[in-house]
Amino acid sequence: MLNVLAPLLLLLNGLAAGVLFGTQLGGFPYLASLPTDRYVHAHAFFGQRYDPAMPICLVGTVALDAALAVGADNTSARTLFAVAGVLATATALISVTKNAPVNRTMRTIDPEHLPADFQDPRGSWGAWNRRRSVLTIVALVANCAALGFLL
Repeated sequence: MLNVLAPLLLLLNGLAAGVLFGTQLGGFPYLASLPTDRYVHAHAFFGQRYDPAMPICLVGTVALDAALAVGADNTSARTLFAVAGVLATATALISVTKNAPVNRTMRTIDPEHLPADFQDPRGSWGAWNRRRSVLTIVALVANCAALGFLL
């Protein structure tokens, strides 16, 4: 079981962490530098590119962490898989409640005709994105450490 689940877990968690790390290095700084109309257009473009890949990676990470937390023979590994699963769950919750709604909204706004009441979400969206990036990277570290106890 471990020989199949562990590589898949590292793949899914690693992809999610890599995407979110990439947004911290380049994606969000780029979006933050744009004038509002170009930001809306770029955010809509980027926001639709990560569905359904990111949800699959995060839900897969949570499910595999749960399976390994239950099935691992080593107590330290079980604990670390459980911690990683909680971190990945927190990332998914932030994504669903804070970041994805903004992504969906940006796809509905015409950047050439911004609404008079347009509220620029970059500050809030960026802060939540930083949080979920850190959580996902720490989950990956916990998963790697858990596997270290099983080798």
